[in-house]
Amino acid sequence: MPLPPAPTRRAALLSPDAYHQTAARADLTAVDEPVEAFESANPPATRSTRKPARTTAPSARDAAPRAESTAARAPAPVASEAPPQPGQRAPSRRRAAPAPAPVQAREPALAEPVQARTAAPEPAPAPAASPSARSRKVRSNGPKKMFVLDTNVLLHDPTSLFRFEEHDIFLPMIVLEELDGHKKGMTEVARNGRQASRTLDALAAAQGADIARGLKLDSTGQRAAGGCLYFQTAPLDYSLPTSLPQGKADNQILGVVEALRKLHAPREVVLVSKDINMRVKARALGLNAEDYQNDKTLEDGDLLYSGLLALPADFWIKTGKNVESWQSGVHTYYRIGGPIVPQLMINQFVYFEAPGEPSLFARVTEIRDRTAVLQTLKDYGSAKNAIWGVNTRNREQNFAMNLLMDPEVDFVTLTGTAGTGKTLMALAAGLTQVLDERRYTEIIMTRATVSVGEDIGFLPGTEEEKMGPWMGALDDNLEFLAKGDGGNAGEWGRAATNELIRSRIKIKSMNFMRGRTFLNKYVIIDEAQNLTPKQMKTLITRAGPGTKIICMGNLAQIDTPYLTEGSSGLTYAVDRFKGWPHSGHITLARGERSRLADFASEVL
Repeated sequence: MPLPPAPTRRAALLSPDAYHQTAARADLTAVDEPVEAFESANPPATRSTRKPARTTAPSARDAAPRAESTAARAPAPVASEAPPQPGQRAPSRRRAAPAPAPVQAREPALAEPVQARTAAPEPAPAPAASPSARSRKVRSNGPKKMFVLDTNVLLHDPTSLFRFEEHDIFLPMIVLEELDGHKKGMTEVARNGRQASRTLDALAAAQGADIARGLKLDSTGQRAAGGCLYFQTAPLDYSLPTSLPQGKADNQILGVVEALRKLHAPREVVLVSKDINMRVKARALGLNAEDYQNDKTLEDGDLLYSGLLALPADFWIKTGKNVESWQSGVHTYYRIGGPIVPQLMINQFVYFEAPGEPSLFARVTEIRDRTAVLQTLKDYGSAKNAIWGVNTRNREQNFAMNLLMDPEVDFVTLTGTAGTGKTLMALAAGLTQVLDERRYTEIIMTRATVSVGEDIGFLPGTEEEKMGPWMGALDDNLEFLAKGDGGNAGEWGRAATNELIRSRIKIKSMNFMRGRTFLNKYVIIDEAQNLTPKQMKTLITRAGPGTKIICMGNLAQIDTPYLTEGSSGLTYAVDRFKGWPHSGHITLARGERSRLADFASEVL
């Protein structure tokens, strides 16, 4: 007995496998005649009136045949009818036709929705009419998890509630108590605690919020969060080893995780904490525990953008015939193509070195379609191009000096081990552009005041005098630069030079940067690896018109607690600014301080 058109039309709501099975059965039962009869009653012009939202499917390959077959059966819309809402299906103009008995017997689960769809302009069942829920199901690779957040996660990142995609979040009551205890003060932790409390209040005050059933995390506009937030509204039954004191907050959270694991089995319950000892105790009890990873820009420091790329040995052989070159001023430009172009970024440095071949050192200035433009560099290693008496000694230093001296580059980041010349080059370039070229009015230097050892207490004097002990690197490099520039001017000449230099350099504390705007300033941020991403954003956004900012640091010497190479503000800035036409980054690879310092950097 031939199947009626209704089952084939219903195939638009089936999964790809079920759709192909239904199509195969339709071919065996000669369903072509009813299809032709249905198409004759509906002209082909109605195919273009089908809503594209009906063709949503897990993959484009499976969506194409379903969209075609569904569009062929779609009736023309009536002008007087209102368009369907996002949560409703378009009403059908066909009269209700009872499905034959064989169809109901073979597919009893789908018989009722078919009758409801073809009977009247009634809304479709909720599961089939929820695109957002359907997209979340497609995105999820398994069942939804429940994450129990420790207090330190909320104090570390107040927006962590919205970082778990479609999964649910559970907050024990002791977490709210600890959050309340950290909200007083002007520290970063206190500010994060207050922001987390305001976020929880906004979720609880949203329209239709029901704490007993869970608060929708996307109710305040955070569409990336598809789960629910649950609070501990009743005591939970759990038992912990007697060696864990019951009154301690960490142990109470572990007990809540243990109770939830038994209550929601086999659903996975995971504890998320920044406390290493907390995670160790959880794993010792057989509980799932994870670190909060969303704050890390990179999982591995070796993946950090280096700012330079070595061209392959066969570069000229493969691309030499199609290279276009021209001269403009003192620079030579090359327009190249080939498979290496997708790997390039604006202001990235490339170099080619091979025995018996001419070397190439250039910077990417333009990327368009499948071609890139390379600009040759100025050689600051030559004595005639010395900057305030300083010559570059290796390839990476020359790349860095080209960035520091380019007025079109507003933001420069320099990373490298101790003794690679970061501070010296930044100061030399700054003095040249402030005193000689008059491009900037003065140099402003600041750094994170994080002690390597024990703090020595409060320091007397003005702001600049308090910052003096932290600026030993500045004093050492200024002494070298003043000695090299003064020549044989004598003691009076060197004193005058030092006074001139000092008058153009201002030492500022980061604590008073909020609200300031720097106009035509050359700003140096030293030891930037000790800054958090939020502190880095605060400093960079102080830049006004004509200001250049240089961030320097050694990611192997992070002294700030709770910061790693992956979560440092310097790593964050390098990763976010790469490819921007007015920024550049270079990782300095070789130390030039002394053979003792270089050897110590390698072996210690």
